[in-house]
Amino acid sequence: MNDYRLVDQEPAPQWYGRLRVRTGDLSPAGWLTGPGQGSLATVAGVAAPGFAAYARILHPARLDERPVAWSTVAAAHGTRVTPVSRWHEVIGADEDHVHRFEHGLPGVWDEPPGEGPTPPDVARALLPVLARHTGTPDRCWFGLWSGYGRWDWGRFPVFETPGRYEVLLAGRLADVVSPVTLDEFAELPDLWWPRDRAWIVGGDVDLVSTYVGGSPRLIGDLLATADLEVHPVSAGDPVG
Repeated sequence: MNDYRLVDQEPAPQWYGRLRVRTGDLSPAGWLTGPGQGSLATVAGVAAPGFAAYARILHPARLDERPVAWSTVAAAHGTRVTPVSRWHEVIGADEDHVHRFEHGLPGVWDEPPGEGPTPPDVARALLPVLARHTGTPDRCWFGLWSGYGRWDWGRFPVFETPGRYEVLLAGRLADVVSPVTLDEFAELPDLWWPRDRAWIVGGDVDLVSTYVGGSPRLIGDLLATADLEVHPVSAGDPVG
């Protein structure tokens, strides 16, 4: 007998924070659908193919609620971080036995990086860099995976990306963090891109990293951003 009750989903709102949920035309997302988009297991599959350069932004671990860089964790564990490192490699654990470190390493970290789309603190550090590299920061599009269990998105149309069905949202780049006004644990959109398609931000429910595709200049600016832990990657690199 199943002892677990099904979670009652609330009807999804027409406004996700200050982002408007599209109820009709999904053509702004057409360039992200169809053949040639790659595998969800690759950088281009999580973001989008066709950009000149890509970057991986690592979601921080935590110690007493404060962010901790992967490089700090790696130094404490005697490992190193590469552009394609997986979290279990950084803490020196077998992928199937990460639970051995469920309490972290005293004085270094006590919570692993958050899985899912871009965390709000990472998003806030990312926003000013992205805004400098688009001519349309007030006209942006966003994709939110319809499988997040908090709300029932069934009444809205979706577009398909590798391995996911996304609800299309519209709004200003500056408002991408606004869903937390609905619920402090609300997921941010998985995909962000401006109307001029100067760049794309991609994340996924199963990842502890956010990926950005754009110009070499944008990626260079990200690599120089002090509040972000960033590595250059290629479109075909594996994700984690």
